[in-house]
Amino acid sequence: MHRPTPGAAHPAPPADIEVRLTAELASVVAGARRRALRDGDRQLDTAHLLHSLMESDPEVRAAFEDGPQVARVLGYLVQRSIGYGLRWQGSVEDSGAVPLVTQPGWSPSARTAMEHALRRAEARGGEPVAGCDVLAALAADRECRAVEVLRHAGVDAAALAGRLAQPREPGLTGSLGGSARGA
Repeated sequence: MHRPTPGAAHPAPPADIEVRLTAELASVVAGARRRALRDGDRQLDTAHLLHSLMESDPEVRAAFEDGPQVARVLGYLVQRSIGYGLRWQGSVEDSGAVPLVTQPGWSPSARTAMEHALRRAEARGGEPVAGCDVLAALAADRECRAVEVLRHAGVDAAALAGRLAQPREPGLTGSLGGSARGA
């Protein structure tokens, strides 16, 4: 994942990010925000984003090697929401991806993941950001909470990020092919 250098121009705040999302991804973010609130977390973090993506996006689930991986990841995320994540509660997720910047509602790592996903979409000619763009950004940040969840569930995050980095045809959702996207 691209890691901005200190002193670099600050990326767009999450409010600007959210206006650039498809209705589907806006729903994912809303779900992640509800999960963070329900979990008693001050900020939406990368594990909240992963959980919401896994529940709502079939192409994200299809990016994993097999069905059991999906079940293990979802199972681990459910454990997190019923107690596993207590050790994270009250702390700010910062994997070192950005200088620690307080942005109400988003952890620095979640903010960076969304910015990375938007850049991926822009590199495809301005297509809307897809769930697999967000998953690729999450998997590429080896120190974020989402990758910790993936590791505990037996997923090789580096291999997942590599698969998602493969070029895809314009007009298709995700990074692994998929169906034609309606506007």
